[in-house]
Amino acid sequence: MYGVDVVYTPYDPSINDDPYPVYARLRREAPIYHNPDLGFWALSRHADVSAAFTDSARYSSDHGPMLDPGAWGPHARTFLSFVAMDPPEHTRMRAIVSRAFTPRRVAALEPMIRQIARGYIEQGLEKGTFDFARDLSAKLPFDVISELMGVPPSDRAEIRRKSDTLVRYDPQGQMADAGLKSILSFGDYYASIIADRRTTPHDDLISALVANGGLTDEEIVAFIFLLIGAGSETTTHLLSAAWYWAWRNPDQRAAAFGGAIMPWVEESLRYDTPAHGLARRLTEPTELHGTLVPKDAKIWLLIGAANRDESVFPDPDVYDLSRDTSRAISFGVGRHYCLGGPLARLEARVTLEELTKSVAPGYEIHEEGIKRTAHGNVRGMVRLPTTVRAT
Repeated sequence: MYGVDVVYTPYDPSINDDPYPVYARLRREAPIYHNPDLGFWALSRHADVSAAFTDSARYSSDHGPMLDPGAWGPHARTFLSFVAMDPPEHTRMRAIVSRAFTPRRVAALEPMIRQIARGYIEQGLEKGTFDFARDLSAKLPFDVISELMGVPPSDRAEIRRKSDTLVRYDPQGQMADAGLKSILSFGDYYASIIADRRTTPHDDLISALVANGGLTDEEIVAFIFLLIGAGSETTTHLLSAAWYWAWRNPDQRAAAFGGAIMPWVEESLRYDTPAHGLARRLTEPTELHGTLVPKDAKIWLLIGAANRDESVFPDPDVYDLSRDTSRAISFGVGRHYCLGGPLARLEARVTLEELTKSVAPGYEIHEEGIKRTAHGNVRGMVRLPTTVRAT
């Protein structure tokens, strides 16, 4: 067994604050790591994680992508839609959703995204000091998705509160009890929107899903859970990471404010990946790095570690907007490549463009006030106090 002295859990705050030294040890000393207490096996090298993503027959998604015990299991599709399915079910449902969630529909959102971004940036500038994570990066993607689906503003605060259950770690696995019941109880609300769109179509995503046919109301509700929960979380943490790491690296901040917006987005995705890991179920006994891993083992694919693999990215712990990020796997690889990736990139690009237009590059971040998530799949900031001034 590799690296018996390496200890890794994504729920240890001391590791979660800066997991990259541990990831480096995992890649070097324990490329297949077993945590018997939490019941998972972790792959951390870029080659291994990429290969697992593309081998859906061996690495099944049918128990969902979440590490938490309450979210792991055959019930995961109830609130995570096709990301908790394998072919042919995954192929069928993703194809139907893709016909509604088209690149054209995503591209058409840009003016609306820009307007929302400007509004939150103006509020931040008026305050001078505000919480970038809570008051901008958490609100913007949620508003965008709500607009996309036609959810009225008056309902969004309650929906955001309910959806937080999807990205909150509970080590006792009670999500399957209280938390999951809370989520499912809100399905009635989404079902009422679907029923309304069947009789009175709007120009929104739910109407498009209904018009395309082929999905039951329950399947549409599951997709809405996925989009509102996991869909907004990635952009939230991407924006905060870009803002934070540009501040920590003044030379790169100068490049970002000088117009290197997409390199800023892509390097932030690689360097501080929002979706740090995804779980898979092993469908047959498999030897990995000399260790026989049993059938039905929970395999933890460490995207955050793979994106810092020195065999792929030279000087991986350096935040460098000029680097080649083409091999980063921030949104996965293969048939489960994140359908919302283009929307996340669009939201990040537009928001960062508006920030560089309106905010002077000499902004400050108050590190003592930063608070990070404690969730296994997602790593990011839920508090990011910053002081800004207008250009």
